[in-house]
Formats: sequence, structure tokens, C-alpha cells
Amino acid sequence: MILPIVAYGDPILRKKGEDITQDYPGLQELIDNMYETMYNASGVGLAAPQIGLPIRLFVIDTTSFVDEDEEDDEDLKDFKEVFINARILEEEGEEWAFNEGCLSIPDVREDVNRQEQIRIEYYDRDFNKQEKVFDGLKARVIQHEYDHIEGILFTDHLSPLRKRILKSRLSNISKGKLNVGYKMRFPK
Repeated sequence: MILPIVAYGDPILRKKGEDITQDYPGLQELIDNMYETMYNASGVGLAAPQIGLPIRLFVIDTTSFVDEDEEDDEDLKDFKEVFINARILEEEGEEWAFNEGCLSIPDVREDVNRQEQIRIEYYDRDFNKQEKVFDGLKARVIQHEYDHIEGILFTDHLSPLRKRILKSRLSNISKGKLNVGYKMRFPK
């Protein structure tokens, strides 16, 4: 089932997510719905707060990121993962800029600096505990979605000047003054 994506300005996007247990009601169906919603909106990641749930859950599938002609994209080709109750344990390496966007903030893309490598602890879809190291674009997508479960948006990483420049566009998004190709839920 395709769910509406919560738009910028909704307070749920600023809420820190709560841990969930293995017996969270309808967890597997929720995960499937999140993937379906993400694919419908042509995303590579989706966090539970973006569908109105203040829980620590996000899904990632970077397949659509892959450019068949780029050797660097080879490790993104099969990267599909569920992150439950994730905690980033360490971020390290050089900060590098990459142009990010967000399904909750459509038609806004900005360069965001993030560190190149993370070590993260989480539970996978089957609730097996994982601790892994990710780098490059995998780390970046994880950091972006992880920010969502911490109540942080990619626009929070921008300079005050860039935020001022984007202010009216962000205001229009929160008022529903935009046209996107997927279902959205706007703040009341």
C-alpha cells in the first residue's frame, strides 16, 4: 500500500523516533508499504517519520542510484536494507559535499557535507542485530535517513544564507503549494 509522505513543516519530522520491539504491530507489512511508497516516489530511502510514525525505522534501496557505466556504483547495485533502532556509533573520514534531496522536501536539492564513513548498529528486517561499516554513497544515504529518525532534515545542514534563500520555497511546501507525482500529507 502506498502511503502519503509527510511534507516539510509537519512537527512529526522534528520528533526523535522511539525504539520498537520485534512484535511491533504489522512490522513486516509496514516495511513492505514503506518500500512500495519509496519506489512510487522514486526515492532511495524512506524513514518512518516521513510517513507519520515517530519510530526508529528506515528502509534503503540504492538500485536506482546506479549508473551502469560507472564502476564506482557497483557496490550500490544490490544495496537494499532495513534499519530498525539504528544508532550511529562512529563517523569518520573527510567531509565531502553531495547534492541531496528529500521526498518530504520535494524540488529542493542542496549540497550537504557529511563524513565519508560510518559504523552503525541496528536490527535488520528479521530483527537480527547488526554492526557494520559503510562508506561513500551508502554511508551518505544512511546518514540522511538516520537524521530523519533523529528529527533532523538535510536543510538543517545548510548555511544560514542558503536557508534564507530557500525560506519561501520551504514555506510553499509546508502549505501544499507544489505539484509532485506522489501522495503527500501537508501540515494542518
